[in-house]
Amino acid sequence: MSASTIERTARTRRSRTRSRTVNARPALVISTLKPHQYDLRPACASLICPDCKTWVPITGLQTHKPKVVPHDTGLANKDASVRCRLGSNRLVTVDVTVKKWQERLEDGNSETVHRRKTTVLRKPKVALAPAVSQIAAQKQAPADDEHGDGRPMWLLREMKWASTESAVRDADTRRAQLPAGAAPLGAPPVPLKKLTPKRRAS
Repeated sequence: MSASTIERTARTRRSRTRSRTVNARPALVISTLKPHQYDLRPACASLICPDCKTWVPITGLQTHKPKVVPHDTGLANKDASVRCRLGSNRLVTVDVTVKKWQERLEDGNSETVHRRKTTVLRKPKVALAPAVSQIAAQKQAPADDEHGDGRPMWLLREMKWASTESAVRDADTRRAQLPAGAAPLGAPPVPLKKLTPKRRAS
């Protein structure tokens, strides 16, 4: 790999550095991280940087001032070379023993192994109730189409009217005739001509 490629990509994280530079931020307390976010084994002591979310070695784990090594934000030799300014050289407070960390890690694994997928119980879809007008139309449909021969409704209505038209006309004629004795006794006859008032001659 050429030197230009190494300069453009993220550098490999070294497990030990001789830099005395210390980050001014407060020390990162191990107990604030989850068990799967750090590794306290002496051979591969490391943690996930809270700032760039990448695994970073911890140098000086056996000393009184362990710290996170300087590192880039991306994958080594792949991503762009961008230094993690907030997380590099940050002191680490190791307040968890290796045994305690292993117990917490095993307990977390045992809890997740026995988890089961939650079954989603969906509510059955209820059909919408028809409107009152729709119910009335359904009840009237057999009566209107009682012939059942496929003829249109307007034709059936005209045929029914033609069969009853003469009876209706006769009933209207009888209603128009005044029955005998309908006029009051001693009453003046009703004028049949239009009465127009006349002005007096002056």
